[in-house]
Amino acid sequence: MKKILMAVIICLLTTGFVYAQEKGTAKEAQDLVTKAIAYYKANGKDKAFAAINDPKGQFTKKDLYVFVFDFNTVCLAHGANKGLIGKNLKELKDSNGKQFMNEMTMGAKTKGKGWQDYNWTNPTTKKIEAKSSYYVKEGDLFFGCGIYK
Repeated sequence: MKKILMAVIICLLTTGFVYAQEKGTAKEAQDLVTKAIAYYKANGKDKAFAAINDPKGQFTKKDLYVFVFDFNTVCLAHGANKGLIGKNLKELKDSNGKQFMNEMTMGAKTKGKGWQDYNWTNPTTKKIEAKSSYYVKEGDLFFGCGIYK
């Protein structure tokens, strides 16, 4: 009986760990950005940003979350870290010294959309991991969502 109980406990713990580590795909990140922009256009800034800021809302999935910045690199909405909202992250560097937010802002301004590679803390694992964020310009803002590699 004890062996069966231990096997069940190990199985449950392992399943929970695997589920918690499930990573979003590039397609899912792109779809979340598209969905967030459509929601923004249909519902306006205030309602959209409130929805994006909800870590259990429709703009988070697995380890994916949407973020929104203006072209001064000020964070306007963030699905994983509300502490970043209102902060200018132009000078923010990743663990390799790359000013990825400045690069992402410039990419959004000049190209309209694309992918930005950098290192960032995964909110699920709490570890610094390689990340690539998809971004799309919408008016004077850009919406993004990143995948951990």
